[in-house]
Amino acid sequence: MPIGPARMPLFDHLGELRRRLTIVVVSVIVATVVMYFATPVLIDILKDPIMPSLPEGSDFVITTSLGGFSIKFGIAIKIAIVMCTPMIVWQILAFFLPALKPNERRWVVPTVLAATVLFFVGVIFCYAFIVPAGFEWMIGETNTIGQALPELQDYINIEILLMIGFGVAFELPLIVFYLAVFHIVPYTAFRAAWRYIYVIMLVVSASITPDASPVTLLFMYAAMLSLYEIALAVTRVVVVAREGKAGLSGSRLNFLADDEDEDDE
Repeated sequence: MPIGPARMPLFDHLGELRRRLTIVVVSVIVATVVMYFATPVLIDILKDPIMPSLPEGSDFVITTSLGGFSIKFGIAIKIAIVMCTPMIVWQILAFFLPALKPNERRWVVPTVLAATVLFFVGVIFCYAFIVPAGFEWMIGETNTIGQALPELQDYINIEILLMIGFGVAFELPLIVFYLAVFHIVPYTAFRAAWRYIYVIMLVVSASITPDASPVTLLFMYAAMLSLYEIALAVTRVVVVAREGKAGLSGSRLNFLADDEDEDDE
């Protein structure tokens, strides 16, 4: 039987939860303070992919007296939360981890690591490819009907939200992997429906790339297809290694129960 929060009295559970929440809150506050003093550098980094799209000789403007503080604080807290996300996830898992069986625990760390890596890959991909093309299109559309006033807070907020959105979207391989490995959606079902899935991915790629450039669309579509195919390839290796090829078409696989039986033996 596991020893830890699963067997604690209620008040000990609450004390453990409060301790971990305190760690999370203090960490985010400290990271926010550090990031606040680093915001001039962070703003330069965030402005870099947008600047080429601005009219020649123009620069960003701030239209309110408290705009400088609100921009710096907003960026600091957003970046701090993103940077602390692995630690936050770990604190949540650490609270529940002692209550899990050994065969369940071994999925936790790889899942957290994979989710973290995929998120930051999505953020970097968006920063490098989507942000420049997206803002070029948006500013171009604005200039067709008037003069664009590049308000710093508006542009930076959109950019950060785009990067977070792409980071979340890049969790697709992890979702596909677990759906297939646990036979919620069998591997063969993904393969049989590949035409529909590819079309859906094309539609999604066209929807989330804000410009009309086929180059940007192809970049996004290629990235999503690559992630999807890699996830299925890894899934096939895992399932075949554990069950043989018959497991690829199973209706539902009680992975954890099988592991528990092996542990009992």
